[in-house]
Amino acid sequence: GCNPLAETGRSKLQNQRAALNQQILRAVRMRAGAENLLRATTNNKVRDQVLLELNFLNSDLQILKEELEGLNISVEVYQNAEETFSIPLVPLGLKETKEVDFTLPLKDFIQEHYSEDSTEYEDEIADLMDLRQACRTPSRDEAGIEMLISYFLQLGYVENRFFPPTRHMGILFTWYDSFTGVPVCQQNLLLEKASILFNIGALYTQIGTRCNRQTQAGLENAVDAFQKAAGVLSYLKETFTHTPSYDMSPAMLNVLVKMMLAQAQECVFEQIGLSGIRNEFFTLVKMTQEVAKVGEVYMLVNTAMNQEPVKENVPYSWSKLAQIKSDHYKALAHYFLATILCDHELQPGDDEDQQEKALSQLYDHMPEGLMALAVLKDKVQRKQLGKAHLRKAIVSHEEALRVCGLCKKLRNIDVLQEVLTAAHKRSLLKYAQQETEDDFLSMIQAPDILPKTEHKIEAIAPQFSKVKVKDFFHKLGPLTVFSAKQRWTAPRTIPIHQEAGELGFHLKGGSPVQIYCLDPLCPAASMGLKEGDYIVSVCGTDCKWLGVNEVLEKLQSVGEQPVEMEVISCQDTAASLHSKSATYSVGMQKTYSLICLAMDEDKMDQTKKAPLKLPFLSWGTKNRQKAASTLCLPSAVAGSSQIKKKLSPFTLLNTESSLY
Repeated sequence: GCNPLAETGRSKLQNQRAALNQQILRAVRMRAGAENLLRATTNNKVRDQVLLELNFLNSDLQILKEELEGLNISVEVYQNAEETFSIPLVPLGLKETKEVDFTLPLKDFIQEHYSEDSTEYEDEIADLMDLRQACRTPSRDEAGIEMLISYFLQLGYVENRFFPPTRHMGILFTWYDSFTGVPVCQQNLLLEKASILFNIGALYTQIGTRCNRQTQAGLENAVDAFQKAAGVLSYLKETFTHTPSYDMSPAMLNVLVKMMLAQAQECVFEQIGLSGIRNEFFTLVKMTQEVAKVGEVYMLVNTAMNQEPVKENVPYSWSKLAQIKSDHYKALAHYFLATILCDHELQPGDDEDQQEKALSQLYDHMPEGLMALAVLKDKVQRKQLGKAHLRKAIVSHEEALRVCGLCKKLRNIDVLQEVLTAAHKRSLLKYAQQETEDDFLSMIQAPDILPKTEHKIEAIAPQFSKVKVKDFFHKLGPLTVFSAKQRWTAPRTIPIHQEAGELGFHLKGGSPVQIYCLDPLCPAASMGLKEGDYIVSVCGTDCKWLGVNEVLEKLQSVGEQPVEMEVISCQDTAASLHSKSATYSVGMQKTYSLICLAMDEDKMDQTKKAPLKLPFLSWGTKNRQKAASTLCLPSAVAGSSQIKKKLSPFTLLNTESSLY
């Protein structure tokens, strides 16, 4: 990871974000305490004092939220350092987290579950903690993406090796909401995995905004980065469906995916016009539809941002920037079409049919009383319709400038003001160049322009398989056998004596090898060897990763000397206890709280097939005078028998996982 003490603009923003998160947490806790006191007291004087304190705390939280919004709109820090004349793009800030100490829980689990010396795994645990620490400050390039993906894949190994479905490990993961700053704390590893995925998407957005948009390669990289960001966020939305944090809720992720695809579409338009826009009929037709497409996608983004339940948490400046871009690019579409009509009269050598077809495709319907071919041939009609489009362009430009002036954060972005002002002046100049005698006689209203693009923008799904990682805890053995969901006896030492070259048993399987066809009268059986035992070592040599031939070679290499072999036996899984996963998210008026009940049946009747019990979600819609986070347990119906069901363990890419 990057040096966390480096004085870069991005690191300063993240440090400010971390400090704001702590202030928000402190204010939220004080507010929760004041609410508890308000519920408990009956003294009117105390109630008045508490209500006054609550008003102050709510005002303080609102100020802190506005400061956090200011960090989210500090887009100029993430842009390319080169001089540019483009509207800034919006990146996502990385989620902040607290440090986590894996040492004691993992060492205890290795000692208890795997019956191995936990001191031999101190380096591996330290590597895992170092990787997590580095992921808090990833570099803004492909190396940073690869590091985050490596940690995400390592979490899959860690989950299968150390997090059984029947109990918690006592490791508390804390992540702060990217928009509200409110912390979410859980003992569930899936909160860690979901937050890392969010940061992968956020880092892609930061890479996209950093690309040089004055070059073809830079714009291609920006489009690719925003498409990959949309793919990661979409994968997060589809895979982790019960997220306890607003910034990772399905509704918010849906908005973020739309915003990233809109920014990719914007870069595509810039890419088409990078070499210059020729003042030629068909070129301008293409540019008109492309820029109209950009305006349409930003209009959809703005609409989504103003819908419940995300409206309250999307930064106000983001919503206004989407509205500004929608108006700006719609105005450009009308300007390009006005240029077609005002500057390009139909010449004798022009293809009338092609031009008529191209002009017709720009409209859903022509203005009343006008036909496409007649407009092309009639100079007066061309001028009137062109000026109508110019008037609409000017109105849209003025609306974009007005909205920009209303938002304090956007008003301070100089390049945004310059781009909007220049486009507005260009439309005014074009309108002033036209004849004005017929302005009061013309009643033509410019119709809307149909958007169309030849460059379809879609989310690119994350390719985790391209990043190769090695399991830190590879020494524990093959994951298919040595996992948290399997229980084993402690290793037993079995002395092996070969009689006439016979061992008294056969070996089968891959790694590790297994005992089968055991002769019950052989010496090994009398020493405690059982059918189905796994061989973990021979003469002190670890054999967990060896095949049948390698183990046989070791057993036969000592000749007639007795061989000490360590074996383990699989234990029957005991009836599982309830596994609870409740969300701690202080101060949020509406939060997720989920109890995942995992019940394993000991010797379950195989003829009975019970449907998989899906996790259920309990919404806490309490007001200020009730608890911020609710915990709901299902009540058993009297006289009904309790059905025990087997809950599949979490896997790395489990889309049906009972998250949170």
